[in-house]
Amino acid sequence: MSPRRLILHDVTLRDGMHALGHQITVEQMVAVARKIDEAGVDLIEISHGDGLGGGSLNYGFSRHDEQDYLEAVAAVLTTTRMGVLLLPGIGTADDLHMAHGAGARNVRVATHSTEADISRQHIELGRKLGMDTVGFLMMAHRTPIERLVAEARKMESYGAHCVYVVDSAGAMDLHDARTRVEALKDALGCQVGFHNHDNLGLGVANTLVAIEAGADRVDASLAGLGAGAGNCKLEVLVAALDRGKQRLGVEVGARLYPLIDAADQIVRPMMQRPVQIDGRALVLGWAGVYSSFLIHAERAAERFGVDARDILVELGRRGMVGGQEDMIVDVALALAAARSAP
Repeated sequence: MSPRRLILHDVTLRDGMHALGHQITVEQMVAVARKIDEAGVDLIEISHGDGLGGGSLNYGFSRHDEQDYLEAVAAVLTTTRMGVLLLPGIGTADDLHMAHGAGARNVRVATHSTEADISRQHIELGRKLGMDTVGFLMMAHRTPIERLVAEARKMESYGAHCVYVVDSAGAMDLHDARTRVEALKDALGCQVGFHNHDNLGLGVANTLVAIEAGADRVDASLAGLGAGAGNCKLEVLVAALDRGKQRLGVEVGARLYPLIDAADQIVRPMMQRPVQIDGRALVLGWAGVYSSFLIHAERAAERFGVDARDILVELGRRGMVGGQEDMIVDVALALAAARSAP
């Protein structure tokens, strides 16, 4: 039996924006994109960390206009396709039209894992524009499998070519990753994808398990650049897939050396702080908290003189999800008030 073709989706320049405060330059984006293209990676995602239209006081402003990023990257790609992320309520139909005009040929429409119904308009628009259109179910670790399947079916019914299991908190273990991907594979006729974070040190391992469970697409980033402890490391994943290609029965078109060079020579020097499993990133996974909350929690902790870990744990206890970054300050204020109470 011939190996099945696995689709690799690089998120260095989208999820990695969180780790760098959305301050990646156009020149850095172009340098990374050239290497991703040279390596033969299938897809590269270019957006604000919170997706198209994410630049705001709540989430932080990008260093450059999104259209400038998209047009610059599109100009240097020869085989890799460019994609964008869109969160309904943040990104708009106009943003998607702009991205398509700038050269994006893939869109991933992201919602919380119980709110797929709000994705319909944008998934249908992506299909109308002729884009490779994907549903992206975030914080999937919090949602029982039966409900996750029901939400994924909605996205498929709207026209998604693929639906993703998204471990936004890096909180899944191997069993979680396997059973959720298997459930979607059994229930859907479209492709299934997997995206995760490395907050519990399982980024590559969970991705390999997802592939074993039948995932058609998986995400990773160079040197793991991403929110929290980062994403599954792209260069490590490609090496592991090559080592295990006979057992896994998959093949990828990506070349390892350009990815290693890009991770070592371009991405790591960009990091303002190491993207690693330090104590606070670990608490993200342990508490099951949205990975992009980390930098916001650290800033609030410094401002109000409380422990960032306590903020993260309380956010997890309250069940906060992506889009509720404003609650981080509320939690920090409550912790500071409790500490100073007689």
